[in-house]
Amino acid sequence: MPPISFRRIAPGISLLPHGILPALLAACAGVGLLSAASLASAQTLGHAPRPRTVVIPASSRSASTDLGQRSHANVRFLAGPSPDELPPFAGYAYETPASLACVYGLVSPSPGCNPNSTTKNPTGGSETIAIVDAYDDPNAAADLAFFSAQFGLPYSASKFKVVYAQGAEPAEDPTGGWELEESLDIEYAHAMAPNATIYLVEAASNYDSDLFPAILVASNLVACGKTTTCPAGSKGKGEVSMSFGGEEFAQEAELDSYFTTPNVVYFAASGDESGVGYPCASPNVICVGGTSNSRSLETGNLIAQIAWSDAGGGVSYYEPIPKYQASNPFIARQLQGYRGVPDVSATANPTTGVWVWDTFPYDGDETGWFTVGGTSVATPVTAGIVNSTGDFAASSAAELSKFYGSSLLFLDGGGFTDITYGACNYYSASYSQIGWDQCTGLGTPNRLR
Repeated sequence: MPPISFRRIAPGISLLPHGILPALLAACAGVGLLSAASLASAQTLGHAPRPRTVVIPASSRSASTDLGQRSHANVRFLAGPSPDELPPFAGYAYETPASLACVYGLVSPSPGCNPNSTTKNPTGGSETIAIVDAYDDPNAAADLAFFSAQFGLPYSASKFKVVYAQGAEPAEDPTGGWELEESLDIEYAHAMAPNATIYLVEAASNYDSDLFPAILVASNLVACGKTTTCPAGSKGKGEVSMSFGGEEFAQEAELDSYFTTPNVVYFAASGDESGVGYPCASPNVICVGGTSNSRSLETGNLIAQIAWSDAGGGVSYYEPIPKYQASNPFIARQLQGYRGVPDVSATANPTTGVWVWDTFPYDGDETGWFTVGGTSVATPVTAGIVNSTGDFAASSAAELSKFYGSSLLFLDGGGFTDITYGACNYYSASYSQIGWDQCTGLGTPNRLR
């Protein structure tokens, strides 16, 4: 595939990669771009892929001085050799929108939910998903359009908008790490709920003093389509997705009120290291942990969903146990009066990662298709899945009360897949078990209604 170049253009104008407009028009008409050759060759892998190193961008690393001041992304990717042609392709079994839709029951199942042969995409989504990130990604709209075209997802420029939370266009992250995060977030929220309107709300920096006001802007966009405070009785509904976080701190509960806009459900990543982070620990947020999709080296078919050992989880130091957890005696005994996370989980292991298209240079020169993981994947995926149900809760607590309160959660064919294999936390001290646990929460979405 020849290299694709971009140039910076005036705000409000999208510049697509050269030669892709016909493909985009086809995608918008519902025509997929998976080649017959790709599908024919996708039935077997036959060998392990070449080794690739997991890269943790600077944007996803924390420092001791960040506590209560700055948040970091939760994204990782695989470096090393990969084919030049467009995904999916033989020899690799990384996830696509269609394979995830199959795994999580958004479409009728196909054997093994194989990324190289499963092509049925989600068709749901409505209302609004607002995604909060730091710094500016000037290629966001073009990247989302290209990603959608490649995987046969509908795309309308009228249903994707970039909003500057502080009013002025933010600076770019010179490392490219936050731009990779932004590409991931918008692409996989859209992939799971392709008919929802997506707002990318860009904070001026990853300081909490910028990110938390951006959360208010995102909340208003969901509730009434405006960046300022919404009038009482606003009818908008939807989700706010936050893939960032940091370590817990003593004053965190003072920020819980940021996640209380009526008819908005908030999602946050549990983090990519042991322990509990914030805003994930807030009782007003659905905390999303991470799993691995175990796939056959021979065929690429799904074997099992298991806990991802690097995902965050555990018991909060500061947040008291919320009613939706305290009402379950099995969970309450584990938590001893404090909030436990995660609530739910989805794919996050970069070695079983997802395809992301990003043309903002990472580390100065790397662009194109990335194989991406981290709970930054799980968060927009889950927000999109919940949006796709069409059942919009009045608050995160209301949504979580429904999740935790169903006595048939794992048995009625619609809810969650209980993850019962794997370990997490410091010293691998926590492990997956029947019911809620500190590694994967209630499990992964399964025909969620």
